[in-house]
Amino acid sequence: LFAIFAFATCGGYSGELRLSVDCANKSESDLSIDIAFAYPFRLHQVNFEAPTCEGKRREMLALIGDFSSSAEFFVTIAVFAFLYSLAATVVYIFFQNKYRENNRGPLIDFIVTVVFSFLWLVSSSAWAKGLSDVKVATDPDEVLLLLSACKQQSNKCLPVRSPVMSSLNTSVVFGYLNFILWAGNIWFVFKETGWHSSGQRHPADTMEKQPGGYNQSDYSQDSYGPAGGYNQPGSYGQVGEYGQSQTYGQSGPTSFANQI
Repeated sequence: LFAIFAFATCGGYSGELRLSVDCANKSESDLSIDIAFAYPFRLHQVNFEAPTCEGKRREMLALIGDFSSSAEFFVTIAVFAFLYSLAATVVYIFFQNKYRENNRGPLIDFIVTVVFSFLWLVSSSAWAKGLSDVKVATDPDEVLLLLSACKQQSNKCLPVRSPVMSSLNTSVVFGYLNFILWAGNIWFVFKETGWHSSGQRHPADTMEKQPGGYNQSDYSQDSYGPAGGYNQPGSYGQVGEYGQSQTYGQSGPTSFANQI
């Protein structure tokens, strides 16, 4: 879902800005110059016409910059991340046995997750820089500097409407959120690999050996070995033999009681 939001907010964008050129000769003015642009932001290919305020002649201009590389890189990573997430979900649900066979599935999943985490960071950073450049290149005040009519003080050039960049800002946010999501998922995929299992197996074996050795050597033989007759019901239940030294004479409290 995060990958869908990332490439949808960037790849489906289209914006428009509007300029106004008021010539000294009102008949030559154009108060509504619309300039539309969209993904992948090859702005140098966005052409528009503007009056020169020199008769009826108009000039053909174009925006400045080509920011398609960072935008297309970002969208490509988002699309492939979505496809891999979809395929991994199918494998987790329907092919769990094949996934865990020979531990190949978790290892491949771990490597791919690390790679995608790195790519999300790089593509999001590149697109954030590209977006800032797109904002500058499509700023109406900057575009007005390209018009020859705006270089004459007798003409009035004004920005009418700026493009709305909210969806592009959202795409950058989703890009970094995807990086956090995939980077955090590295730990959960790592737990499925054999590396995590081998690291947890040795402490468990050590804890199992310690209680066994203690019971056999110290607890059973040394402490209760000499008093083997203590657990016999016949000796414990006879009142006449309770104070005899041959049964309990080896212990300190029994000898003290006999002397009294």
